[in-house]
Amino acid sequence: MDVNGKAAIITGGGSGIGAEVARHCAQAGMKVALLDVNMDGAHTVAHEIGGTAVECDVTSSDSATTAITAARQINGVASLLVNCAGIATPGRIVGRNGPLPLEIFNSVIQVNLIGTFNMIRLFGADLSGIDPMADGERGLIVNTASVAASEGQIGQAAYASSKGAIVSLTLVAAREFASQGIRVNTIAPGLIDTPMMAGLPDEARASLSEQPEFPKRLGRTDEFAKLVMHMCDNVLINGAVLRLDGALRMGAR
Repeated sequence: MDVNGKAAIITGGGSGIGAEVARHCAQAGMKVALLDVNMDGAHTVAHEIGGTAVECDVTSSDSATTAITAARQINGVASLLVNCAGIATPGRIVGRNGPLPLEIFNSVIQVNLIGTFNMIRLFGADLSGIDPMADGERGLIVNTASVAASEGQIGQAAYASSKGAIVSLTLVAAREFASQGIRVNTIAPGLIDTPMMAGLPDEARASLSEQPEFPKRLGRTDEFAKLVMHMCDNVLINGAVLRLDGALRMGAR
């Protein structure tokens, strides 16, 4: 897919991985809408790249519908959706204070899984009516999972469950959308140097940097963004879950 001049929607675009994906999309000539509940961050990135900040709660059908409509009115129907919005609230299934509060598990599932599915269904419906490009392609959806989908650690029950479900959703969605020329892929990153990681003590960061087999460092947000752009370019990548982790395999703790 030649992305130059096309429109893109990035959820969680106000910070971290989403912000870097938005930068790369803009550099490639795309018209970018950054959807986020963090409007300060979204406006900052939008001002930087010449994009558009749109308030969106991905867990809400009404909010997501309104956000996609607003993005379409400004940029036209988007050809790329990158789902980066997510949370990672930790908690043991049964901890020192008893069972994990169900609302904590539910909130992670709502944002990470339901939010991703919500955006997929609305984006797919919006895109299905446009004329196809080369190879009959209409667009691309890229979801964000995690290596925790396969190697969830103690305390990651909610997070691992949500990301594992996104992995399972990938091929199903790719098969359903195939007749419409819409590809669906998922990136499962390992340890990425995001603002959350930057807040860790130096010793903790150093320890985490030693965990990948090679290279011995945290991943960079631009490496995630570059993979998104390669997926745009390579039409044969479809229904795929690609790990981006330096051969990292997470331990139990």
